[in-house]
Amino acid sequence: METQNLTNDMEFNRFGLISFVLIVVGCLGGLTVGMGAIESTAALVTVVIPTMITLSLLLAVSPMKWIMTSAAIALSVDIILLTYYIIS
Repeated sequence: METQNLTNDMEFNRFGLISFVLIVVGCLGGLTVGMGAIESTAALVTVVIPTMITLSLLLAVSPMKWIMTSAAIALSVDIILLTYYIIS
């Protein structure tokens, strides 16, 4: 029941969430590439694929459940790699 309400709220607030996801995923992906993922092809592919999937889902006006799932994956990958590059 709670999940259904959350999904309905995401669909209702689609345009606000799209702008937020676009800025956060795009900027964090670019920051991760700039901080060191550009040096390694594997790291670059690891950052670019989830980011581009999220942006493609936004462009295709996919269901918000798909968009938010792919955004969570992209943000997780970006944060993990960004933390790795900051520490090393």
